[in-house]
Amino acid sequence: MLVGVMIGAAVVFYFSGLAIMAVGRAAGRVVYEVREQFRNHPGIMDFTEKPEYGRVVDICTRDSLRELATPGLLAVLTPIAIGFAFGYAPLGSFLAGAIAAGALMAVFLANSGGAWDNAKKLVEDGNYGGKGSDAHEATIIGDTVGDPFKDTAGPAINPLIKVMNLVSLLIATSVVKYSHNGGLRAGVAIVAVAIVVGAVIIAKRRSTSIASAGPGGAAKSDASGGPAAAAQEGKTSAETTAA
Repeated sequence: MLVGVMIGAAVVFYFSGLAIMAVGRAAGRVVYEVREQFRNHPGIMDFTEKPEYGRVVDICTRDSLRELATPGLLAVLTPIAIGFAFGYAPLGSFLAGAIAAGALMAVFLANSGGAWDNAKKLVEDGNYGGKGSDAHEATIIGDTVGDPFKDTAGPAINPLIKVMNLVSLLIATSVVKYSHNGGLRAGVAIVAVAIVVGAVIIAKRRSTSIASAGPGGAAKSDASGGPAAAAQEGKTSAETTAA
């Protein structure tokens, strides 16, 4: 049963990591697209040309659907693997570990992400040097991490727990019914684990840096400065537009 508790807690942390990395990949593609539009349409800065908003919306829509696959499969198939591999008792302890760790993790992500976000707003109100100061630069970095914490990973733990509970309830009768059929249990557990591992491998292959990936995920070389230049130019453009 202790194994179930540990796996349940680990799934919460891994799910949160997948969600945060997904936001990073999508943001990288948006930054790349914004850079391309400012480069190809310089009139955007003086309002003589309109940005192509649809391209950014398309990137966000496609990535939101594509990046959901791996966390979704993790939430659905992990209880199946635990239930058929170890039995109903470890499945119950798995849920207990996920709920306990998930509640604490959600509070941590919401509070820490909100604190980073509010720190940036505090500096922008004129405290600690205001906009353009070193403190402002530091809080921009903190807000970059805090947004996926409080807006993505933290709230997503609630549906994660609900999905795992629902799947566990649906398979509970089958887990008990086929508890003496070792071959079937092993086969179902292996297939579930294989699908999750395959989804994770595919997701990791999509992992690219903010600068080296375009909207389609293909690596692109950038002679004008690489990752730091991409992030800096995207940030500068956003700050200029906001001003």
